[in-house]
Amino acid sequence: MADNILDYSEMTGKDVFTRKGSYCGKLSNIELDLGKFTVRAVVVKAREGSYLAEKVGGEKSVVIPYHMVESTDDIVVIKDFKTQNVEEE
Repeated sequence: MADNILDYSEMTGKDVFTRKGSYCGKLSNIELDLGKFTVRAVVVKAREGSYLAEKVGGEKSVVIPYHMVESTDDIVVIKDFKTQNVEEE
């Protein structure tokens, strides 16, 4: 899991990549658990043509649980993940 986040403004706008180097988008927000004083999740804005946009079907904001964040430095690195294909009715 990633280290402590010191400043919100330093985190937003950072590029997000998977562990294997696939570009996902930009970190747009952070979800906090104020009762526990911890980060619950990060919100990534999937960019057109990115790995994440292909997984979620376009440019959308995606909530990534914080336990999937591996590092936060010049970029944010998240664990690789799989999605299931959901058939539309």
